[in-house]
Amino acid sequence: MIKTAVFSGTFNPIHLGHLVLANYLCEFTEVEEVWLMVSPLNPLKEPDVAVDSKIRYEMTCLVVDDDRRLFASDFELNMPLPTYSIRTLTALRESYPDREFSLLIGADNWQVFHKWKEYRKILDEFSIWIYPRSGFDIDIPVELSSVKLLPAPLVEISSTFVRESVANGHNMRRFVPEIVWKYIQDNRLYGYSDSRE
Repeated sequence: MIKTAVFSGTFNPIHLGHLVLANYLCEFTEVEEVWLMVSPLNPLKEPDVAVDSKIRYEMTCLVVDDDRRLFASDFELNMPLPTYSIRTLTALRESYPDREFSLLIGADNWQVFHKWKEYRKILDEFSIWIYPRSGFDIDIPVELSSVKLLPAPLVEISSTFVRESVANGHNMRRFVPEIVWKYIQDNRLYGYSDSRE
């Protein structure tokens, strides 16, 4: 069984913080590969920055081409809405019986995990990796042996920060992979304009 971690996100856009986490998981745990699962945009969270899912998926594909341990997946984009982690994980397990799936989430999501749909079933059937987020404590009850802390470096980059900075004319080439920065420029995403360069 290939140990595969699912890292879901809108990746709007994917940035170096995402890749640091994925790389850390592959290098310092038993996880053999990380699937960067491009999710539908949350209409309540990002209504004014809607970038087509195909574009977000394309940017994610661009950064994994040279690393066999990372895989860009549009699996969730092809599922009925609304998508829930338990449905995604269950469907993945059925579709890929050669893999043992786990879930990678942030400390912010862990604090509200009890509100997730069928969260107890996730805890019973899948392993969970929790990565640190600034301002969020990570408390894992001893009895939850399937939940593990991922002591990855804290990288304070967010997709929101990247989008807002691009819109304000800042050069963000050191915050996203070079190939993603070129894609943003070429496609004039997030209000990009070359008038300030």
